[in-house]
Amino acid sequence: MPVANVRWTLLGVMLAMLLAMLDNNIVGTAMPTIVRDLGGLEHISWVVTAYTLATAVASPVWGKLGDLYGRKPLFQASIVVFLLGSLLAGAAHSMLQLIEFRALQGIGAGGLAAGAFALIGTLVSPRERGRYQGMTAMVMAIGVVGGPLLGGFVTGHLGWRWAFYVNLPLGLIALVWVQLLLRLPARAPGTRPRIDWAGIGVLAVTVVAAVLAATWAGTTYAWTSWQVLALGAVAVLGTAAFAAVERRVPEPVLPPRVFTGHRNFPLAVGLLLAAGVVMFGSALYLPLFQQTVQGSTATSSGLLLLPLLIPVVIASNIAGKVMARTGRYKVFPVLGTLLLTAGALLLATMDTGTSRTTAGCFMALLGLGMGFTLQMGTTIAQNSVELRDMGAASAATNLFRTLGGSLGVAVFGSLFTRAVPAAATGEAYRTAVATGTQHIFLTTAAVCALAFVAAVLLKEVPLRAGPGQGRKAPETNQPVTRLSTESPADHSG
Repeated sequence: MPVANVRWTLLGVMLAMLLAMLDNNIVGTAMPTIVRDLGGLEHISWVVTAYTLATAVASPVWGKLGDLYGRKPLFQASIVVFLLGSLLAGAAHSMLQLIEFRALQGIGAGGLAAGAFALIGTLVSPRERGRYQGMTAMVMAIGVVGGPLLGGFVTGHLGWRWAFYVNLPLGLIALVWVQLLLRLPARAPGTRPRIDWAGIGVLAVTVVAAVLAATWAGTTYAWTSWQVLALGAVAVLGTAAFAAVERRVPEPVLPPRVFTGHRNFPLAVGLLLAAGVVMFGSALYLPLFQQTVQGSTATSSGLLLLPLLIPVVIASNIAGKVMARTGRYKVFPVLGTLLLTAGALLLATMDTGTSRTTAGCFMALLGLGMGFTLQMGTTIAQNSVELRDMGAASAATNLFRTLGGSLGVAVFGSLFTRAVPAAATGEAYRTAVATGTQHIFLTTAAVCALAFVAAVLLKEVPLRAGPGQGRKAPETNQPVTRLSTESPADHSG
């Protein structure tokens, strides 16, 4: 497919991915108005938790179903589910209804994220993917910065229900765009695929337990409470049970070969876990620091992250172009994790006297590190698996990035709560927020240092020059056949 056509096709795919990235930020801005209208303040956290849980559980399921039945129809189905959830959420008349419909939205969002990265991996070879990394980074930046701005504008002028209805025109455009422009190779008819229902069930229980434990620990319940400990035990036992199930079924939802085929895949997952911690933690606590300690206004909360996000786009473009030209990439996650560690350590020095300019410089360093790490981690992971597992591998990277963010935010919340007494006011409150922010970024620096070790351990394997091209398996020296597993439905329409 010519480069121009690929860009036009990916634009529709990324528009759908933007929906999932915008949604939480838009809804977060609208939540005060929603609570005033619907009530149910005691359940407000579930509006976010239900969405996050559903996204985490659904992501690997959508990815595997795309591998089995065709990535185009499954991606389109995820758009439809997301739009249905958005329509119903906008029409909700109680907080309970809103939570239920947010869960439906989350199910669709899991397919948007997993499907988008799998389609990018299918359409563009790892060697050439660098040409398009800037597009992906731009979508992420628009999602984080544009979400609060759009949410504030829509809620203030049209009402909170339009925080959900705004997804409808964008989603319909993406749906038609993908139908008209996306063309994938068809596969030869084969045996009827079998769905790994047991694996899906165990995975759902495990992910729900892990996310709930991360969400509630240190806030709703103490870290040592029986509720959190029980959920942690379920998550650990569920992980072991899931691994056992996946080794025995013919079509596992997360094939073990994805994790064991090459050491680069689990190392890349480690990079994305760390990136999730940095991304979620920075988006949540940096605006809080700037508003509380530095006196910025809440209405500009999206713009406050520009010093972080602009370098993400710049670094992604630089890394992508160099990777496309030379085929070499290991230097970027190594440099990226080093910059992440340094940036987090500098942010950990901020106090009540730190200027906005100084904070912006520290954020820019963190942004450069994220730009060199985030997209490169996904590329390395996808280059480590066979094409038939592209959907499962892409879903796995999205799952672990989400889990990294959830676990990171849980730990950060606990650290922040301990540092900021509920009764603190005035200057004492500003000082406490600064101290809590320092603790958060010291922890972030430790996580990024571990990610640096993972980056150093990466083995630089030649990037595939074409999605269907075979190559030598680096650790076994046996040929790896790159199989096209798209269904005839992918090729139609």
